[in-house]
Amino acid sequence: MNIVSVENLTKSFGEKLLFENISFGIEAGQKIALISRNGAGKSSLIKIITGEEAPDSGKVTIGNNVRISYLPQNPVMDHNSTILDYLFDADDELTKLVREYEHYAGSSQSNKHVPVDIISRMDELQAWNFEASIREILGKFDINDLDQTIETLSGGMRKKVALAKALIGEANLIILDEPTNHLDIAMIEWLENFLDRQNLSIFVVTHDRYFLDKVCNIILELDNQTIYRYKGNYAHFLEKKAEMAEIGKTEWEKARSLYISELEWMKRQPQARATKAKAREQAFYSLEEKVKGKRADDKPREFIVQMQRLGGKILELNYISKQYDDNKLIEDFTYTFKRGDRIGVVGKNGTGKSTLLKIIIGEIKPDRGKVVKGQTLKIGYFQQDGMPITGDKRIIDIVKEIAEQIVIRKGSMSPTQFLSYFNFHTDIHYNYFSSLSGGEKRKLYLLTVLLQNPNFLILDEPTNDLDIETLNKLEEFLQNYEGCLMIVSHDRYFMDRMVDHIFAFEGNGKVKDYYGNYSEYYQTKQKQEKALKAKRASAEKPINKVKKESNKPTYRQIKEYETLTTEIELLEKQKEDILSKLNSGTGTVEELQEWSNDVGEIMKKIDELTDLWLELSEIIEGS
Repeated sequence: MNIVSVENLTKSFGEKLLFENISFGIEAGQKIALISRNGAGKSSLIKIITGEEAPDSGKVTIGNNVRISYLPQNPVMDHNSTILDYLFDADDELTKLVREYEHYAGSSQSNKHVPVDIISRMDELQAWNFEASIREILGKFDINDLDQTIETLSGGMRKKVALAKALIGEANLIILDEPTNHLDIAMIEWLENFLDRQNLSIFVVTHDRYFLDKVCNIILELDNQTIYRYKGNYAHFLEKKAEMAEIGKTEWEKARSLYISELEWMKRQPQARATKAKAREQAFYSLEEKVKGKRADDKPREFIVQMQRLGGKILELNYISKQYDDNKLIEDFTYTFKRGDRIGVVGKNGTGKSTLLKIIIGEIKPDRGKVVKGQTLKIGYFQQDGMPITGDKRIIDIVKEIAEQIVIRKGSMSPTQFLSYFNFHTDIHYNYFSSLSGGEKRKLYLLTVLLQNPNFLILDEPTNDLDIETLNKLEEFLQNYEGCLMIVSHDRYFMDRMVDHIFAFEGNGKVKDYYGNYSEYYQTKQKQEKALKAKRASAEKPINKVKKESNKPTYRQIKEYETLTTEIELLEKQKEDILSKLNSGTGTVEELQEWSNDVGEIMKKIDELTDLWLELSEIIEGS
């Protein structure tokens, strides 16, 4: 049964038709992804479903008991409000009550105490489970001081706060527009696991292909103003698209054979076909249009820029250090870039990734150390902040200001051909920059960087807001790129395809170099963390006798596995007991606050022991 029904929706933006007479439904428990090209109308469709915009025609019907939580692509936030005010800006009684409780319990001021009447109302409404869930989410997002104002937060932190608001509400349908933008990889992986285990409906717009594979079970593709539905995750969607392309190729070949025979008939003297049906002649012209159109398996023209020559000396970083106040970002980092380097930069937000890029381009000076650049070095830098443009210019003119002809390895391209290659249709080439969607603006900015033919390309979060088709084009270009490449990105799929070693920002100024793509780096880190946990466990429970390594689990490992199973069960029972106390209405104010904090500590301990339990279960079950 549909909880949301979309019926015959049509929407235009100016003269541009976004979609026409599209219909689909969202059922309880479905996790649906909406994908399309930039500017095709994804965000407009979401705004119509949430009631922010009206369609030109058609309707959206939402079930009576459906509660929607919505994360827009660019959340509108009152910069003067606090995080607390923003998170709990809702009219329902439960949210208002928890807001009052968090005003005291989550305050940075230690002298605030929760009034007894609020505690009593929390008991009456059995709000402690809801409050504990909120504490878990805020803890994962590192949102600790609820008294902070929005204006003091970084862009990435604002995105986290907006996402936290979408997740903490008691909704049964969550609508997320590009939720992974500005999140670091660790946070994206947590979000995937969180959404995967939730018993609710999700409608998400995202370009993150690993996220699509992990979370979604329905793919809706908005293409040529029409909706196409695919049951399964993103990998299944790709299989079906490939099948459709093969069918299209077969149909084109059949049409071509028929066209050749019909062309012979059309070439005869008019007298020879005067007695033939007029319908056959009309059918020929329709067939000709189909055959001369774009063939299903046609490959676009290869785009490889004629890169400027790169000399022997490229770029050296000698003992670079940088910190702000007590925040140490980079300490004594040294690296000599080699021809063909393809480096991915990863780490949590705020650890110094963008700072390193800005040191390389000369925008920021290091506290210590030296940057040595080769004479032939030409850096192209794509920054997160977007395209620096003065005035409102036409798209074609922005490209022509950089190059009237784009020199490629085999000939040249006109600005029109160049824009078309990256999926800017010819009908918008003379549109103004201001008329573009957010994704189209970022895509155009990226193209202006590529147009300058750099031999050292630095891309800071290039995949944000780009559609999947454009990402494929960008990956195709970068795979043929012969210069040095340095990428900061949270897109794991993109990193796996583009880089061959990783600069990992591990905090406190440490930057380590791992050879391999992101998945290989991640596996290495997992092994290191498991080894560290095992070492700690061994230190806590020393073994007197060193035994020869064996594939079979040791007696100690089996006993520890059994012990952990019991401990986790006991902790789960403790958690339930405390939640029961919180909901019972007994206890003093101080006890209730203590119990609320204890729940968070127990949940953290359960997570730690579960990691050890999973490690041992792999050994025992694999023996």
